[in-house]
Amino acid sequence: MTDFDRRSGVFCHPTALPGPGGIGTLGEPARGFLDRITEAGQSLWQLCPLGPTVGIHGNSPYQTCSAFAIDPLLIDLEDLIERGLLSGNRVETERDDARLSDDRVDYDAVRKYKRPLLREAHRNYRDRRPTDLVESIEAFESRAEWLDDYALYRALKRRFDERSWTDWPEEFRLREPDALERAREELANEISYRVFLQAVAHDQWYRLHEYATDRGIDVVGDVPIYVALDSADVWANRELFELDADGEPAVVAGVPPGDDDDGQKWGNPVYDWDALAATGYEWWVDRMAWTLDLVDLVRLDHFRGFESFWAVPVDAPAREGEWRPGPGRDLFETIERAVETVSEGLPAIAENLGHVTDEVETLRRELGAPGMNVMQYADWCTEDHGYQPHTYAADSVAYPSTHDTDTVCGYYEALGEDQRDCLHYYMGTDGSEIHWEFIEAAWGSDSVFAVAPLPDLFGLGSEARFNTPGTADGNWEWRCPAALITAEFPTERLRAVTDGTDRVTLN
Repeated sequence: MTDFDRRSGVFCHPTALPGPGGIGTLGEPARGFLDRITEAGQSLWQLCPLGPTVGIHGNSPYQTCSAFAIDPLLIDLEDLIERGLLSGNRVETERDDARLSDDRVDYDAVRKYKRPLLREAHRNYRDRRPTDLVESIEAFESRAEWLDDYALYRALKRRFDERSWTDWPEEFRLREPDALERAREELANEISYRVFLQAVAHDQWYRLHEYATDRGIDVVGDVPIYVALDSADVWANRELFELDADGEPAVVAGVPPGDDDDGQKWGNPVYDWDALAATGYEWWVDRMAWTLDLVDLVRLDHFRGFESFWAVPVDAPAREGEWRPGPGRDLFETIERAVETVSEGLPAIAENLGHVTDEVETLRRELGAPGMNVMQYADWCTEDHGYQPHTYAADSVAYPSTHDTDTVCGYYEALGEDQRDCLHYYMGTDGSEIHWEFIEAAWGSDSVFAVAPLPDLFGLGSEARFNTPGTADGNWEWRCPAALITAEFPTERLRAVTDGTDRVTLN
C-alpha cells in the first residue's frame, strides 16, 4: 500500500456549503468550512467530482458534460465583484429577486439567477481587458489542452438548443474539420465565454486548494470510471469508445443482477480499451494528470470496472450483459510512468463495493489503494461480518456513511428491530448518540483513513441525505445551515476522537 499516515477527515461537496446565491461556491464560506475542520484536527476533505452538472441527469456530479471542467455554478460571485467585473449592488438585487433557498439547491433557480451575471462578467472582461486577468486566462488556455474541444462543444450545444451531440447535424456530429473551423469563427464570443468561465473557476479552485494545503489538509477528489455519452469527452474522442457510425453506443455500462436486485443499466458508453491502449492510454493519462493537479488523492469510483466491466447491449436489460476484461494493471502502470507527480505510486482510494472478486482485490493491492468499508452495510447480528468496524484492515477507509447512503441517524431510524438490538449489543450503546458512536468506531478502526460526511457530525436525519441511488429527483440538493459551520461545529469532540485514536491531528 502507498505509505499513508493514519488520518481522518470530512466529506462535503462544495454545493452543500452555506452562503448566499442558493448554492455553495469556491469562495469564503468554503474557507470557513476548512477553518472549522482544521480546528477539529482533520486533515482530509473529500468531495464529489467538480464537473458541470446538467438537469437532464438530475444534476448528478457523476454524469457531467466534461471530465476536466469545473461547474461554473461553483464560481464565487464575490470574487468577480472584487475583480471589478460585477457590481455588488446588482448581484445583491438579483439575488434578492431570485428568492433562493438557504436549505436546498434549486438548480434551475440558481442557473436562472447566476448565468446572466456570469455573462455580464464576461462582457465586462472583454470590454475592459484587465491585464492580470488576461494574462491568467491566456496562461490557463495554453496548458489546458482539453479546453478547446470543451468550449466548442458547449458553444455548439447552445446553438443546437442543448440537444445531445448525437442529434447535431452530421458535419458537427462527425467533427468535419471545415465545419468545426467555421463554427469557431461564428461562435467566437460563446467560445470565449466558456473559456472565461473555466479559467475563473479553476483560478478560484486553485486558491481554495492552496488554502487547504496551507492548513495541512489534503483534498480527496473523485474520478468516475465512466463519462456521459453527451459530453465533450465522448464527442471529441469517439474512437476511444464503443460507438456505432452515428455515435450511438453499441453497449452501455452497468452492473449485473445481485441477490436482491435486477442489476443496473447506467447508459454510459464503455471504453474501447484496445484503442486506448494503442494510444498509450493518452486520454486517461491526461485525465489523471489534470485531476491530480486539482486534488491530492483520488477516489476511483467503480474500481471493479478496471479489472473487468459489465457491458449491456443498448436494447437489452442489465441481466443480459456480459463481463469483459478491463485494462488492469497496464493502465495504472502507464499512468505512473507518464505522470511525474505519481511516479512513486498513484495516491488513490478504490471504491471496491459490490461484485468484488479476488482478481479485483489483487489489482487494488497491487495499486496500493485502500478500499472502502461502509459501516451501514454491516450485518450486526452476524459475528465478524466484514463491514463491522473491528474487522477493517489497515488498507481501507472507514465510513460511517457516504454520499450514496442515508445519514447515520436516518439509517438507524429505519433499522429493523433485530438489527438494532444487535447493533446496541455490538457497540454497547442505547443509540442516543448513534452518530458519534459510528464516528468513534470508524476512527478507532484499523483503517488508515476514516471519513465522515458533514451531516453525521451534527446527527442530522434523512432530510440531510445527499443522494439516493436509482432515483431521479431530490438528489444533490442538501445544504448545510451556516450556523452549524460557524457556531455549532463539534470542534473539540472531533479533535478529541481523532487524537484518542492515534490519527494525525492538525495543530
